[in-house]
Amino acid sequence: MSEIQNLDIAGRWEVQRWEQIYDDGRVTYPMGQELDGFMEYGVNGMFCAIGKKGREAFTTGGQWNASDAEKAQAYMTYLTYAGDYEVQGNVVTHKVRHSLFPNWVGGEQKRFAELNGDVLQLTTHKLEAGTAEARVARLVFKRKSNV
Repeated sequence: MSEIQNLDIAGRWEVQRWEQIYDDGRVTYPMGQELDGFMEYGVNGMFCAIGKKGREAFTTGGQWNASDAEKAQAYMTYLTYAGDYEVQGNVVTHKVRHSLFPNWVGGEQKRFAELNGDVLQLTTHKLEAGTAEARVARLVFKRKSNV
């Protein structure tokens, strides 16, 4: 874990922006432009929780018996995952143990990291390369605290 200290990413990072940048120049925001949440890196691993600001409360029931539409909307406006991580050069690898999106569990999410002062940018590899939907996803965080 000494490389982590060299990159100085340990601590809590508040999400500022999540954008998808397409090869054709389009930029989209999967959860809109007003987000709430954070990424935290520490000695016990990493944790990420990002949601759309102002998410609607359920009106048709509780956590388990709300309408399918409300539960689907809640899923579309929130992302969380956690696990171990490692840093090699400018690549941060999240080793996912828990995730709202079950397909990530047991896998790795690699991010290219760029650290400028108290701003951390994490960018994915090319998604859907070779198609009209080819893009990268970039998350921008601002340091909240050091660990």
